[in-house]
Formats: sequence, C-alpha cells, structure tokens
Amino acid sequence: MPRIAPQPGIMDIALYVGGQSRVEGVDDVVKLSSNENPFGPSPAAIEAIAASAGQAHRYPSTDHAELRAAIGAVHELDPERIICGVGSDEIIHFLNQAYAGPGDEVLHTEHGFSMYKISTKAAGATPVEVPERERVTDVEALIAGVTERTRLVFIANPNNPTGTFIGEQDLRRLAEGLPEDVILVLDGAYAEFAEGYDGGAALVDDFPNVVMTRTFSKLYGLGGLRIGWAYAAREVIDVLNRIRGPFNLSNTQLAAAEAAVRDRAYIANCLTQNATQRARLAQGLADLGIPSDRSEANFILARFTDAAEAEACDLFLQSRGLIVRRVGSYNLPQCLRITVGDEAAVTRVLDAVADFRAEREGAA
Repeated sequence: MPRIAPQPGIMDIALYVGGQSRVEGVDDVVKLSSNENPFGPSPAAIEAIAASAGQAHRYPSTDHAELRAAIGAVHELDPERIICGVGSDEIIHFLNQAYAGPGDEVLHTEHGFSMYKISTKAAGATPVEVPERERVTDVEALIAGVTERTRLVFIANPNNPTGTFIGEQDLRRLAEGLPEDVILVLDGAYAEFAEGYDGGAALVDDFPNVVMTRTFSKLYGLGGLRIGWAYAAREVIDVLNRIRGPFNLSNTQLAAAEAAVRDRAYIANCLTQNATQRARLAQGLADLGIPSDRSEANFILARFTDAAEAEACDLFLQSRGLIVRRVGSYNLPQCLRITVGDEAAVTRVLDAVADFRAEREGAA
C-alpha cells in the first residue's frame, strides 16, 4: 500500500514547545516564560470581549476594515496597506508561502525567533542561519549571507530571546544593502517596548521590499486570542490577502484588538511599569553576578556561567513557583529568559536567585 507522505521538509521541522505554565506540586505559581503582560488586557478589551459573545453566531468581517482603521489611526499608517492575521505568526507563514519555495533560501539570525525556521521549512525553502555579534543582529553578516537564492530576510527588533536592539540607521543600512527582489521582514512583536521606535514603519514607506509585522500578544495582553498585523507596500498586501482565509479572525478577536489599540492610557501605564521593573530586574541580577544585555523588550536574558548553572537555577526557581524559559534551542544553553513581571513578581525572582546563589556558594 502506498505510504501517505507530506511535502519535503515538513518532517524536518522540530515541534515548537511553548513556555511552561505549571509546576507539579507547587501552588502560587508565577508564569514568566512567555513574555505576557502581567497586567492582562485593558478593561476596554475585556469589555469588548464580553460584548462580542452575543454575536458569536455571526460571521466576522472578511476585510477587518474597522480594526485596520483603528491601527492606522493610532500609528498614523494607511489602513489599505495593513493586513491582519492570527498572530504575527500567520503573517510570517503567508510571507514564506507567497515568496519562498523549494530551491529558495530564507535568512534569519543566529538567535532569532524559531518560527522563522519552521515557516521556511513548511514552504519547502531552506532556512539559513546568520551569525550575530555578541547576541546583536549583525547587519554586515546578513548582507554578506545573501545569495541569488535568497528570497526573504527575517529579523526581530527588539530580538527574541536576547532583547537586543539595532537602531534605525542600522536597519536602513540593511534595507539599502539588500537586493530589491529580497523582502526584509522586520518583526516588531516587541517594538512598543523600545522607546521612540516605530517598528520600521518609516522604512516600509521608503522601501517597497520591507515588511513590518506586529502583534497584540505582548504589550496588549491578548496572547490567548492570537491577533497580529503587518504593514507593507500595497502590492505585497494584495499578494498576502490572496492566500489569507476570508474569516481568519473572529468577531471577538477583532473587537478586542480594536478596543485594546485605542486604549492608549492603559498602554502608557503598562509601558511605564515595564520599564521600571525591567531596570530593577536587570540591576538586581547584575548585583548577584548575573549579567544581561540591555533589553528593549519585556524580558531579560540572564547569562549564567554555563548551561549546568542555568539549568540548576531554573529548577530552583521552579521549586519556588517561578517559571522562566530555558533557551537552549536558541543556541543559548547558558541563559534563562525571564519575563518582566509586576513589582511583586520581580521581587520574588530576585529573592529566589539570591537564595540560589547563596546555597551554591555555601555548598562550594
């Protein structure tokens, strides 16, 4: 009997493993493994979610016009150049599906988001990993990595899981250095946390081969609903809309996202809280001898002596009900990614890491 086989490359994809959310036998758990907003969605978004329940029998809009208009108004962008998806992950898939295939190459950085590689393989293309410079995107290395087979270049800025960031001058140099037929995708999942950064929107206006992706999962606290969007040239948006499912976002997703993006006061408070606690977490860890790069996101990448110490600290934190993220799959086995929580959560992390260090020093 003939064997049912998937397309080439599919079985080469390692299954994505999300952030842990529970510890067996431990109560009062604080999840700091998925970079979620510790304050949750805005009250306006929660109200919109509740109000949408009565319309669950109605099909949603196929063009997401109201949400695109809201995003455009807030970010001063042309709504006709915006596409919405089931998280920015879906838009990453659209881009690879539309522009890459067997024989093509897609570049991503050494410690870049794992979905780039997964989506590239799903399209039958070949992912190419480009080295970073001390956990920071290396523009020259990316430009040098381009071949005649390159179709897309993905970078997250700020990067995940490093939290590092490159400025507009470097981004512009990268856009200028790429061939016009290579698409540069600026993943701005954490863009709002970098003060004064537009996520690459100005570059999209200047370069027809630049695409900016964004999400409602991080700052807006809507990770459980899965809503993302992208801004690009009209020609690119037209292509992506041709492979987008007509009802990919529900009424609840659309209503929640529109309410969330318009609630600027709530967002401003979340950003203030994140900046304060991010600095406190980074300095507190540094005082304990655990360095981290300057983060422009809502997490810290804590660097330990080696992988064994990182694993031991993770297990110790779990015993205290604190769940963080190991990042060995991102070629960073000696690190732990720690979401910036609220004041109480940061206090618990710093106290637990201090106890961990004291216990190890006492046993030495």
